[in-house]
Amino acid sequence: MKSYDYANRHGVEELSWETFASLSRGLAEQIADLRIDTVVGIARAGLLPATAVACSLRCEMYPVRVTRRVDDEVTYDHPVWRVGVSPDVRGRRVAVIDELADSGETLALVAQEVSSLGAEKAVTVALVSHSWASPMPDVCGLVSDALVVFPWDRHVLLGGEWGMHPELKEALRLQEDS
Repeated sequence: MKSYDYANRHGVEELSWETFASLSRGLAEQIADLRIDTVVGIARAGLLPATAVACSLRCEMYPVRVTRRVDDEVTYDHPVWRVGVSPDVRGRRVAVIDELADSGETLALVAQEVSSLGAEKAVTVALVSHSWASPMPDVCGLVSDALVVFPWDRHVLLGGEWGMHPELKEALRLQEDS
């Protein structure tokens, strides 16, 4: 399935901030036995679970920016590097974390770069994954093929007024039409 193909989602999975916190704690618990000592968080929204997990594990965290978006609009078919991986991952046991594994491409791309920079281990982690992600993340908090509504997308500032993220609003409309 193509990224952002919202019409083919089945149902809606609304995550609250409390659910986000619970899923993030679960991710930390799942990777703790792997002796992860570094987290690489994928900006933008992947920094939220990455920060929560890094704080829970009391380990280093480095942000990267790999995206299909420009100014919050989907522009590219495949992820594009904007901010690279810190060379400080060399010799470390790294969890590469994003909020959603849709195609799986972004997590795999970042994990490959982490490995090429000499990390001892690179584990891919997603707060939520769709079943069609390929490759699937090594660890995920929730697998759902629904349209996932993250708490940070529910209310965004649009022209001075708070409202639902326009992309999410359109995705919900597409689901109703299908």
